[in-house]
Amino acid sequence: MTDAVAAVDAAIRSRHSIRAYLDKPVPAALVTELLDLASRAPSSTNLQPWKAYVLTGGALKRVTGAVCQAFDSGPEKFKSVYPYYPEKFIEPFMSRRRKLGFAMYDLVGIEKGDSERMRLQARKNFEFFGAPVGLFFTLNRSLPQAYYIDYGAFFQNFMIAARARGLGTCLQFGWSDFHSVVASELKLDQEEILISGMALGYADMNEPINRLVSEREPVSAFATFLAD
Repeated sequence: MTDAVAAVDAAIRSRHSIRAYLDKPVPAALVTELLDLASRAPSSTNLQPWKAYVLTGGALKRVTGAVCQAFDSGPEKFKSVYPYYPEKFIEPFMSRRRKLGFAMYDLVGIEKGDSERMRLQARKNFEFFGAPVGLFFTLNRSLPQAYYIDYGAFFQNFMIAARARGLGTCLQFGWSDFHSVVASELKLDQEEILISGMALGYADMNEPINRLVSEREPVSAFATFLAD
């Protein structure tokens, strides 16, 4: 195995969602570098459907403040432009989701049934978990669902490149529920759909929640090899 292969593999295998960050700024030039690398993702007929908004400082505080206020007023009043969860989770997806949730609550000491602490933990999503950089990603409404696949490749490029540079990330589709609030704060074009948010920064590994690493099924559980 070459050093290059080992480095790529290490970045992929060590990437996991970071939900607590150090109070340490990320240089704008580094964020630009990550976005440039992310844009090398494949896209159907090279449409390159991604559009990013990078928030720091006062802009970050303003938008997170507006969304947290909306969250506190009742998140059920807000809805994503596109469905990112099914109407009902079936197996094996429900079990995987519950296992991850229970593991996270256990790490941060939230007991089953403690709805207020669960709410406060969920609220941290809309503070970007204290990250110094918050990113929003939008898609033009005219593009069909196939272009969400392109965005997935873009996100993966960004997160792996960030990990290779010692940065942590957390991809957060929950932001899309507050499309109307974010759109107002950022003055988005009417044709833009908020796809996701992402926290970016240096991980605070003293925080227990950052020890959460979700499991993966073995290849034999999802791949079929055919030779004839």
